[in-house]
Amino acid sequence: MLALRSMGIKEASDQRILGDGTFVGQLLEEIDDMGRENLRLTTRPMDLALLAEKVCEVHGVSSWELRSGSRRAEIVEARRVFSLLAVKELGYSGAAAARYLGVTNSCVTRAVSGKVVPQKEKYI
Repeated sequence: MLALRSMGIKEASDQRILGDGTFVGQLLEEIDDMGRENLRLTTRPMDLALLAEKVCEVHGVSSWELRSGSRRAEIVEARRVFSLLAVKELGYSGAAAARYLGVTNSCVTRAVSGKVVPQKEKYI
């Protein structure tokens, strides 16, 4: 596998599945949507900057405000929505979301834990 990668040849693989690329590809095709979500096999459809732009647009705050330490209610809510969507819908780690926002991991973890994901159609 390493030799193929060094030659620039990409092949479907997963360390948890033994087999060649064709076998892995067949298995991945058979997994339903719930399985894909649980295994986080979906590709990230958007980067964090684009998500932030959408969240800011919906909540009427600026990107600068979202990434500032402001505690104004509308900014805190926008940050919460951003964290939920980034972690629960797009599969980013809490640490990645926290780094983008300029807050602690704990802040993102609290925002994400036990909360219902907002209507993602408005954002994604």
